[in-house]
Amino acid sequence: KLKELPDESVDMVMTSPPYWALRDYGVEGQLGLEPTFQEYINKLCDIFDEVRRVLKKEGTCWVNMGDTYAGSGGNHKACGGKGTQKIQNAERKCLLQIPSRFAIEMCNRGWILRNEIIWHKPSCMPSSVKDRFTVDFEKVFFFTKSKKYYFETQYEPQISPNVDMPKTIQVSGNETQFISKGQHRLTEKGTTPHFNPNSQGRNKRCVWRITTKPYKEAHFATYPEALCETPIRAGCPVGGTVLDPFFGAGTTGLVVRKLGRNFIGIELNGEYIKIAEKRMIVTLGELL
Repeated sequence: KLKELPDESVDMVMTSPPYWALRDYGVEGQLGLEPTFQEYINKLCDIFDEVRRVLKKEGTCWVNMGDTYAGSGGNHKACGGKGTQKIQNAERKCLLQIPSRFAIEMCNRGWILRNEIIWHKPSCMPSSVKDRFTVDFEKVFFFTKSKKYYFETQYEPQISPNVDMPKTIQVSGNETQFISKGQHRLTEKGTTPHFNPNSQGRNKRCVWRITTKPYKEAHFATYPEALCETPIRAGCPVGGTVLDPFFGAGTTGLVVRKLGRNFIGIELNGEYIKIAEKRMIVTLGELL
């Protein structure tokens, strides 16, 4: 379907591809059940080669991805029992660093990685493991096709004026040094520092605290609407088109329509398309 789209025809990509060795979606040709994670990453990046073709030069691409442990239960179920064995020079129980490997391969293929965003999940699923910490985050990679691209700055509230207020330290000579959150600036001795917070807030940081909100009819984890709101506001102009090549239950499309943009969704599983259509009708009164 991607090959049917014209060159440079979409403004933005927002998606979350199937994670490697996590679950069987029951569809022929699905991604994520490859016997090795190298094969998975290569296939996924081949898809994003085509995504890069259809993305406008000033377009942005946002990809949510989680990691996998070698020998985890998901590996065992998805890969024919091989998950309990040593996987490609990674010992059992080793975190495989699949998101990082994916990002590196994307950069090798010409993408520009602008941010690595941490999606902190305060309501993450509890873990029964006793020999490591519970993982409560996933990553969202922010790629661009060109050095110059569309981006609307997003702001967040100043957490505390006391944290951001400059502190004064007397130094030798005729100068006083002001230190604010590790940033240094010099001014003449005796002058008063001024703290002028932006009325819009501060430039949004890279750790986003967003509670998971699973959609019960989807029978699998869908990312929350709040996770793709900020990227869409930042990376796609109003009236522009957002592509999700792994549409799933249609969360991206739902948020896109709420924000006054258009979308193209590609999904292999017909059941999920029906779920997405129902969500559109119930929430927006629209049919795909």
